[in-house]
Amino acid sequence: MPSELPSLPTRDPDGHKGTFGTVAIIGGCDRDGLMMLGAPLLAGRGALRAGVGLCRLCLPSSILAPALAALPAATGFAFQGTAPTQLPPSDAVVIGPGLGPAGEQSRAVFDLLKQLDRPAVIDADGLNALASGLRASRKLPDLSRCVLTPHPAEYARLAQACRLREDPIDPRARESAACSMADRLRTTVVLKGARTVVSNGSSIWVCSRGHASMATGGTGDVLAGVLGALLAQNEAAGWGMPLFDVARVAVDAHARAGEAWAEAHGASAGMLVEELADLIPNALRPLSSGGSRATQAVEASPSQRAESGSYRPALRR
Repeated sequence: MPSELPSLPTRDPDGHKGTFGTVAIIGGCDRDGLMMLGAPLLAGRGALRAGVGLCRLCLPSSILAPALAALPAATGFAFQGTAPTQLPPSDAVVIGPGLGPAGEQSRAVFDLLKQLDRPAVIDADGLNALASGLRASRKLPDLSRCVLTPHPAEYARLAQACRLREDPIDPRARESAACSMADRLRTTVVLKGARTVVSNGSSIWVCSRGHASMATGGTGDVLAGVLGALLAQNEAAGWGMPLFDVARVAVDAHARAGEAWAEAHGASAGMLVEELADLIPNALRPLSSGGSRATQAVEASPSQRAESGSYRPALRR
């Protein structure tokens, strides 16, 4: 079923930072000799470049000050331990960039997921914590307002916990893999990689854009921030876009930015990921005036549904 990407609404010329929402980035790690600061900073930079009104970095207290020095446009929210015990004030949240490997923090992050009452991006170690919680047979959080953004390895860990068998690497199985997980968890899934797949369990969209230069650490963090920013604006400004559409726009803009970097540098490698984030404003411009005709969304086919093993008709989100 061919479908143009939706256009983003015109930005209110009389708006203020509250008009365009607040996104909270929950991530970062400083324990047992491991420090992970870059991932939440890249997500925050991506969010700000995608037009969110306010970005709040929610990080361990020991690394919040250097983070704000590196990204002074953001504000801060410090927590003790491995994760905050409550969600910070925001219109949308991004949970996971740089939180650190699964371990003792998994239970704390899983408990945080159970509090979700707003749109959320679950990325990186947030996905690993979700998989850990499901393997421990804990009650599944309500993920209906969430977008999950696994790369193939994260998908495999979560799929094992969900008892799904699709191969997230095989080009012939990626669409079915994303659709099956979205259906099983009743959520929206962005299966990253070349030809990123977006599915809400009833529809599938494959991104035809992007460039090999994007195959470097941190590009997924930028995508998480862009997606979180668009979710926050969708919520605060009342755009009324389904999560499936918001995810498609974010993925397309992210891929366009990668293409723009490659064209500007005449190179297929060497990207610094902050450069990718800085190209997001221009990448969003074509999606703010008439949409794109370069991509398609399709309904999941009966054969794809059957491959999921336990297909349930999912509501379009």
